[in-house]
Amino acid sequence: MSDDLADPIRVVVLGGGTAGWMTAAALARKLAGQCTVELVESEDIGIVGVGEATLPHIRSFVESLGIDEAAFMKATHATYKLGIDFRDFGRIGEGYIHPFGSFGEEVAGVGFHHWWLELHRQGMVSGLGDYSLAVAAAVANKFKPPAMDDSLASSYGYAYQFDATLFGPFMREFSLKAGVTRTEGLVVSVERDPESGNVTALCLKGGRRIEGDLFVDCSGFRSLLLGDALEEEWEDWSHWLPCDRAAAMPCTHASADLRPYTIATAMPAGWRWQIPLQHRMGNGYVFSSAFLSEDEACEAIRNAAEGEPLADPRVLRFRAGRRKKSWQRNVIAIGLSSGFLEPLESTSIYLAQMAVTYLLELFPEASGIDARDRDEFNRLVDLEYDRVRDFLILHYHATTRDDSDFWNHARTMEIPDTLAGKMELWRQTGRVEKYSEGLFYDASWIAVYVGQGVLPERHDPRTALPEPERIARAMENLRGAIDAEVEAMPGHADFLNAEAARLADPV
Repeated sequence: MSDDLADPIRVVVLGGGTAGWMTAAALARKLAGQCTVELVESEDIGIVGVGEATLPHIRSFVESLGIDEAAFMKATHATYKLGIDFRDFGRIGEGYIHPFGSFGEEVAGVGFHHWWLELHRQGMVSGLGDYSLAVAAAVANKFKPPAMDDSLASSYGYAYQFDATLFGPFMREFSLKAGVTRTEGLVVSVERDPESGNVTALCLKGGRRIEGDLFVDCSGFRSLLLGDALEEEWEDWSHWLPCDRAAAMPCTHASADLRPYTIATAMPAGWRWQIPLQHRMGNGYVFSSAFLSEDEACEAIRNAAEGEPLADPRVLRFRAGRRKKSWQRNVIAIGLSSGFLEPLESTSIYLAQMAVTYLLELFPEASGIDARDRDEFNRLVDLEYDRVRDFLILHYHATTRDDSDFWNHARTMEIPDTLAGKMELWRQTGRVEKYSEGLFYDASWIAVYVGQGVLPERHDPRTALPEPERIARAMENLRGAIDAEVEAMPGHADFLNAEAARLADPV
C-alpha cells in the first residue's frame, strides 16, 4: 500500500457486470476521499445476466446510494416482488409462497407458527400462508409499499425483479457520475510483487498497465485474480447442489396480470423460473447435466414457457461452491468470482451486496491491510454462503418426490451436518436456529418446512390451552384484517403505472 498516509488508496475493480459496478458505486459514494476507484472492463466480454429476481436487501443498497427507486425501476423495466411461489417441490400438485414478511405475530411470548401448528393438528385453521399479508397480496396481484409503523401493514417487505442486462449499465452511469474511472481493456497478464505476492498491476492488451493498491475481482466465473493469479482453492458443493446449467428464454406476457412475485416450478431434473418484468417474462430451466441434456432442457423450456418466445433458449453453465477465502493478500473477490449458489432463492445479487457491505466496514487503512480485517471479512462471507447453501439444499432434500432420478438423489443424499442439525431441531421442537445477522430468518425456514410438508413431531407446549377456540377466532380475525388490507391495495400494474406517471410529472 502507499507509504504516504495522505494519499487515497488506489482501488482497481476488474469486471463491469452487476457485481463490479455495484462495488465501484458503493466505494466511490461511501469512501470518497479515502480511495480512488478505477474499473477495468472489456466490451468483448459479455455479462451473465438474463433477468434477475432479488431480495429485499437490495432496497437498502439502492436507497443508501441516493438512487430514486422509481427512476431505477423505469431504467431496468423492474417490477415489485413480494416473495417466491414454489410449486411441486414437496409433492407434485402442491405449492406454497415464501413471503418477504411474517406469519401472524407471537402471542404470550410464543411464536405464531407454534399456535398454528397446534390448531392445525386439531383441524381448526387453514393453510399457514393465509396468515401472511405478503402472501395474500401476492396472490391477488396487489402491491403498495409497507407502512412505516408497527401495524399489520408493516409486516412485509419487498424486492425487485429487473432486467439484469440493464442494471449493470444503470449502475455504470451512476458510478461514473460518482467519480469512478472506467478503463476499456482486456487483461492479458497480472503482475505481482515477488516478495509479498500482492498484485501490483493489470496488464491490458495493447500494453497499458493499471496499477493499484487494492484489487477487487469481479471478473465472474473466470476469477482472473483470486482464482487464476492467486490460485485460491475452490470448494465444490455440486454434490449437494447438482444443478449446473440453466436454459434461459424470454417471452411476451401471456396475461394482462403482472405478478408481484417469482414462480419456481420443480421439474424432473431441476426447476424452472418465471420472472415477470414490465416489458417481458423471463423464463428458464435450472437443471443438472447429470440428469438432463442441454438440448432436452431447451426443448422443455420452449414447451413450458407462457407467451411468445422473444429469442431462442440460451444455455448458461455454472457450478455451486465458493473460494476457500474471498480475500487473499490484496485481492478481494465479489460476486461470481467469489462463489456461486444457484438462483433458487434469488441470492446472487444479495451475496455480492453483502460482500460490498463488509468491504466498506473493513476497508484497509492507507498504512496497509490488517490481517485481522481480512480474516473477519472471510469469516463473515463464509458464514453467509454456508447458511444460504443449507437453505437451498433444504428445498431439494425436503421432498417426497420419487418420480425421477434427480429427485430420488435429492431426497436420499447425505446433507451437511449444519443442515442436518437445523432439521433435527425443527423436527423435535418446532424451532428455527437463531442468529442475529444475515439472510433467511424464522419465517423463511418455516415457509419451506411447512410448505414442503416437514411438520415437527413436537412444538411449544404452551400452546396446549383448554380453549383453543379463542386462538382460532383470533386467527380468523387476522385473516379478515389481511383481506381488508389487500382489498384496499392498488393492483401491481396500477401502482407501477402511477409511479411512472409521478416520475414523468413530479409536480
